[in-house]
Amino acid sequence: MHKARPHVDINLLLALHALLEERNLTHAGTRMSVSQPAMSGALGRLRAHFDDPLLVRQGREFHLTELAERLLPVVAEAVESAEALLGESRAFDPARSTKQFTVSVSEYAMTVLAEPITRFLREHAPGCSIAFDALPSDPSAFNSRLTHRDLVVGPLGFDLPGSRQPIFTDNLVCLVARDNPWTADGRLTLDDLRRMPHATAEFPGAGDAKRPLEVVAETYGLADRNIQITVKSLLTLPYAIAGTELCAFVPLRLARRCLDTLGLAIVETPLPPVPITEAAHWHPRRSSDPAGRWLREMLYDVAVELESDS
Repeated sequence: MHKARPHVDINLLLALHALLEERNLTHAGTRMSVSQPAMSGALGRLRAHFDDPLLVRQGREFHLTELAERLLPVVAEAVESAEALLGESRAFDPARSTKQFTVSVSEYAMTVLAEPITRFLREHAPGCSIAFDALPSDPSAFNSRLTHRDLVVGPLGFDLPGSRQPIFTDNLVCLVARDNPWTADGRLTLDDLRRMPHATAEFPGAGDAKRPLEVVAETYGLADRNIQITVKSLLTLPYAIAGTELCAFVPLRLARRCLDTLGLAIVETPLPPVPITEAAHWHPRRSSDPAGRWLREMLYDVAVELESDS
């Protein structure tokens, strides 16, 4: 004989949806516009209903149980179907909302987007905020990250999953110390690039995909160039080459910020421009969410401003 289960209403279904996607009581409560104690109470009722903890704390984070992982796509589909049936639009008013968006972003994209996003929120959505975190280092983690983030912002060209929307473009330029002995005339030849030491940065989550720079380097016979230093963060590359004989290829927007501070210079090379594009990625199930649509429209407006300024 099966144990009787408590009654579950539509609000508890929405709470379950928020908890499974956010994996955080505070964020789920913000999304549902309820307090953390109220969300904790909802989680208690859901645990009793399913006779399963659903969310299990590991260190500072909550992880889904095996049952919760199986429930997530079913619950998401049920919520979407209910909204379609009832005509529920969950209208989003940015001027009155206190929603906290969650966005995983590359470090370089953060340096470009932080100021215009902050200004846009101040002018159009003063009660809203964005919690940023870093991109996952494991490529297999991107699908999971898309499930419980409003957006994931990372470069195109690495087959990142989800729906996508380009935000801004940039070009890689060759950066050196101003007194670098290899650049006496302000430029580098292919032979210089083959022989001189380089610094490069890894992209977390790239897996086996080749970066745009590596594709161009192979074409021009530089695949076996002398890479002397490899760093984890693109932002540390200018610091790694300052005062050395090394060169590094970095995005132009980042290079311009470091020229005077670190005594660096941009030099010409025989390589063609290497364009890179940062894009927003999101789970297809979030495509119809009004708040998510507003966030992507906001990034589009920011993108227009960035490209106009460049």
